[in-house]
Amino acid sequence: MQIDYLIIGQGISGTWLSYYLQKEQKSFIIIDNNFSNSPSRIAAGIINPVTGRRHVEVWLADEIITFANSAYTALGKELGITAISQKNIIDFFPSPQMRVSFMQRVGEKAAYVSEYSEQEYFRNNFNYDFGCGEIKPVYTVHLDSVLPAWRNHLKEKNLLLKEEFEIEQLKIAADKIQYKNITASKIIFCDGANCADNPYFKLLPFAPNKGELLLVEIPDLPTTNIYKKGMMLTPLSTPGLWWIGSNYAWEFDNPDATPAFKEKTEALLKEWLKVPFKIVDHLAGIRPATLERRPFVGLHPLYPNIGILNGMGTKGCSLAPYFAKQLAEQLIYNNPISAEADINRFTKILMKG
Repeated sequence: MQIDYLIIGQGISGTWLSYYLQKEQKSFIIIDNNFSNSPSRIAAGIINPVTGRRHVEVWLADEIITFANSAYTALGKELGITAISQKNIIDFFPSPQMRVSFMQRVGEKAAYVSEYSEQEYFRNNFNYDFGCGEIKPVYTVHLDSVLPAWRNHLKEKNLLLKEEFEIEQLKIAADKIQYKNITASKIIFCDGANCADNPYFKLLPFAPNKGELLLVEIPDLPTTNIYKKGMMLTPLSTPGLWWIGSNYAWEFDNPDATPAFKEKTEALLKEWLKVPFKIVDHLAGIRPATLERRPFVGLHPLYPNIGILNGMGTKGCSLAPYFAKQLAEQLIYNNPISAEADINRFTKILMKG
């Protein structure tokens, strides 16, 4: 089989890269094992313009969030699904200090943050002592709809192989790659945390971390917003089903969910919610984060027919469409990748491989 590109992984990065390559009428095959606990499949899909205790703007906030909203809206129309919704964050301050910090940002006229106009509005559903603020616009990507819908699209066009990728079967030539019976001009790795062990990219400064979440039934809670009190409580596409998380474990012995997280999160829900809830699942996954919190995008300096679209960390839903388009345009038109994301910034390191 002769194709233009072989893509490894159909998480959020592989989905968007294949989408833009298809727009350019390029041929490709995706290999994906459909691992149920991959970060893309268990993420809440939140696109949040601010981060951290100081609520500072995320990298490229204005540009990337506008781009992502437009991209998901278009993808949803093409697939006949709702791919993205605006769900602003109601931030319940867990302490007087957090309220002071938030209001300082409001006083500085920081973008995206404001004091919520009706401080008593949420009393029927939540316990809270120190008021609340609002972060907007915030969006949720309906990953539980988007990824399966795109996967079905790929299956219908025979563009997907559900199997484990075996890197020892990969053969690299000067102008092509060979994988089993597939010949392609290039192979692009979009396989998340697995890429930290890839012999071609393992020297990149990956910093994988583990996150956990609970899936919770809360049928009486309005789904108009995302709610935050230390953790994010996010409505999913399934009516009454909510996602709550997540934590960051930089040191871990295994990828499994832990009793400590479940106990802590259940205690938070009991203290915070005034409406009934039921825990239905507890999941964990390994995020493909990076030391400098910037993605890895582009072609290997020693092997120009091997590429990467990875390292999105917790910002995959916003960063993936933006940089997938950049990578597609580099592959096809030799357009540049943004310098802060281009793996050429690690040329000296990768040349040692």
